[in-house]
Amino acid sequence: MEPIARKTYYSIGEVSNLTGLKAHVLRYWETQFDILSPTKNRGGSRVYRMREIETILLVKHLLYEKRFTIEGAKRELQEMRRSGKVDEARAFQAEPAVLASIKEGLTELREVLTLPQA
Repeated sequence: MEPIARKTYYSIGEVSNLTGLKAHVLRYWETQFDILSPTKNRGGSRVYRMREIETILLVKHLLYEKRFTIEGAKRELQEMRRSGKVDEARAFQAEPAVLASIKEGLTELREVLTLPQA
């Protein structure tokens, strides 16, 4: 899988934009899912790695698309961990986000490179 952008760490605002979730939802999910635990930088701001973004997309899929409750999503994630399928599921859920990000980047690049019409 290609990274969404060539960065090691992402701010909560960037993750919010990438995942389509509000920052307060991300902070709440941290308290509910032990698998989500972004580190904090020296300034105390949350910093996310690609692995955490993939996990957020997996949790979003379980809650919003599969319609699990938070407790049900926790159980599903625990079962995925036990069976060793959590990494596969993370990658699968991240692919659409990667493609959307690439498309957005290409669209912005096209706008920059296109000459204005006279």
